[in-house]
Amino acid sequence: MIKIAILTASDKGSRGERKDTSSQVIRDMVSKVGEVIAYTLVPDERKLISQKLIEFCDDMKVDLVLTTGGTGFSPRDVTPEATKAVIEKEVPGIPEAMRMVSFKKSPQSVLSREISGIRGQTLIVNLPGSPKGVKENLEVVLKQLVHGIKILKGQDAECGKEE
Repeated sequence: MIKIAILTASDKGSRGERKDTSSQVIRDMVSKVGEVIAYTLVPDERKLISQKLIEFCDDMKVDLVLTTGGTGFSPRDVTPEATKAVIEKEVPGIPEAMRMVSFKKSPQSVLSREISGIRGQTLIVNLPGSPKGVKENLEVVLKQLVHGIKILKGQDAECGKEE
């Protein structure tokens, strides 16, 4: 089982003006592959998001951080920038696959700015802020995330094998 942290970036959520339903969708979807050991809800503040990502990766040593929110065009949407500031390696195939599949359901997905990357032995993946967007995107890549984490942890070395 992998150790998972969830970070929700939402100004309204952090002020109690909106319920964070996207994180529950994440919890439900990852329950078969891992355990959520940490969760935080922060305002759309780049420095605060980066600090929490570093805490999850370096201090808590989680295997996977899933963020939700802050990936749109609003001036306050800064999750990708906060993520990019802390990762060591970008993993562009994950958001590319998510956008490719979600485009078929919602052409507006091309406006999504999610990124994914590695910090140490932790994989960080940005997801949209809506429960529908989270579900549609995470179901596209969840199996591959688990495989990637095994490779990152040295538990698997075969990327070319059929699964």
